[in-house]
Amino acid sequence: MTPDEANRADLHKDPARVSGMFDQVAAGYDRTNVVMTFGNDALWRAATTRAVAPKRGERILDLGAGTASSSASLAGSGAEVVAADFSPGMLAEARRRHGHRSNLRFVQADATALPFEDDEFDAVTMSYALRNVQDPKKAIAELFRVTKPGGRMVINEFSTPPNPLFRGLYRFYNAQVLPRVARVAGTNADAYDYLNESIADWPDQRTLASWIRDAGWTSVEYRNLSFGIVALHRARKPA
Repeated sequence: MTPDEANRADLHKDPARVSGMFDQVAAGYDRTNVVMTFGNDALWRAATTRAVAPKRGERILDLGAGTASSSASLAGSGAEVVAADFSPGMLAEARRRHGHRSNLRFVQADATALPFEDDEFDAVTMSYALRNVQDPKKAIAELFRVTKPGGRMVINEFSTPPNPLFRGLYRFYNAQVLPRVARVAGTNADAYDYLNESIADWPDQRTLASWIRDAGWTSVEYRNLSFGIVALHRARKPA
């Protein structure tokens, strides 16, 4: 068994395997995302930042931050941002790229047992990471716990395109094209096989919205981006 195969995550989402897989792809992660999304990742990141609406003086948690591209975008507002991720490899790459920012700090964290106090953050956000958590409902509950009353949550996650024809084309792309793109980009293609599996297995927009409501969040809403390839979910913690 090769090192890549040993760390190839599957739908059991064993934390050690998921973390190890992301450690391996950290260096080329952003480059591959640009290629495989045809540059849409920057548009999705901008939409997420607008939805969070960070303000100077606020304290914001970016969970599953990866290489901290989203965290850096949030920090550009002057807010104090915590980039948290389970993968030490991703955090190392994040520090290399963005460690010069005085209002951005990096924390290794398990999404289902966050190392933060209750009611600590004005806003919490998570992009393309919730579906990699073994118990996503518990992660949503943890985000609720660490958010201040009246605070807000934004989750951007791959989702289900509502148009059946486009959905079929999208699934074909994920299954047949995306792993080849990953190989051309010089990234562990096994990781992108897992990406396809995790997207196909992930619930649709309405189901995720119901999970968010069940955790106690209010004003739950979502909107589709890029025809529903991803969906931007928003909610508030009751004041």
